[in-house]
Amino acid sequence: MQNSKKRMIGLTAIAVIALNSAVYYVAHAASTPATVSTTSALKAAKWNPTVKITYSKSSIILQPTGIPNHARDTYYAVPNAGVVVPDSTTARIIKDPTKAQTYKFTIPSTPKYTSTVTTTSLGSIGVMISGAVLYNPFEGDGKTVAMANNFTITDASGITASFVDKCSGHPTPDVGAYHYHGLPNCVTAKVDKASKPSHIIGFALDGFPIYGDRDNNGKQLTAAALDKCNGINSATPEFPKGIYHYVLLSTADARSSIACFHGVVDRTQFQAMPPMGGGPNAGGPNGGGPNGGGMPDIASAAKKLGITEDQLLAAFAYKMPPDFALAAKNLGLTESALRAALGVTG
Repeated sequence: MQNSKKRMIGLTAIAVIALNSAVYYVAHAASTPATVSTTSALKAAKWNPTVKITYSKSSIILQPTGIPNHARDTYYAVPNAGVVVPDSTTARIIKDPTKAQTYKFTIPSTPKYTSTVTTTSLGSIGVMISGAVLYNPFEGDGKTVAMANNFTITDASGITASFVDKCSGHPTPDVGAYHYHGLPNCVTAKVDKASKPSHIIGFALDGFPIYGDRDNNGKQLTAAALDKCNGINSATPEFPKGIYHYVLLSTADARSSIACFHGVVDRTQFQAMPPMGGGPNAGGPNGGGPNGGGMPDIASAAKKLGITEDQLLAAFAYKMPPDFALAAKNLGLTESALRAALGVTG
């Protein structure tokens, strides 16, 4: 009789353990977004015809010009030479300098969600259907939120200009690279209806889609509903069964854009932010190209140094402004050797 009770207790314990394991598995599975191909949705998105798109079995190549298919401001307030983050006293007004860029991004057609996040770099972190690119929330110092730093100035001739336009974007003054730092209402206006669900407005470099700030029921989303990368796993018009995706919020804080990637991302696709302040080294992602003009050839520099492009970019920690001394130390090189490989003047 006593042995029967022991067996019964043992079986009950095993059953409880099995049940707990099953509950954990179900909960874990529910918390991990399913792997979904985005190819069909990407093909159906309302892309600016200037965006060249090439499809393969496992990846998609996006080649936007960087020029959006919506109106831009005629004039912009830009930093004075040497100023990284301007205010109304350290900025000047110039005519819109936006011009076509040479972009090429390869993203996975079936993005993979990972619990390990990758911090977004300054510079291009996604491609928008308008043909322009998306930057993270910050300006060149890596801490000033662009949307919070917006201001308007008027020059002696009476021309008024803003730092960030009504579409949450602005161009870099020397390179003319137009980009967004937040929710571009000029883009959502082309694909969404008032108080209705948000539709795809772009794709991040990890392959996951980017949406406006309305859920699948048309309810406005807030930061509280999103993870720290501004992402959420839920149904959307294009993915009724659900997909992990990023949400851009109409805010003037660090939640205005994507702060990190929750998908596996190829770091070699990162393109650094051209300096906003101009000056002799303007034009390149790492402080300018040869003699201060053009963008350094990262692939060529990496080859000269006998390392990978990823290792070279990682040495700079994907940040702006670049710290050549630290990067050289990380690579075990002299700063002069690093600059020489990149073709960047001192």
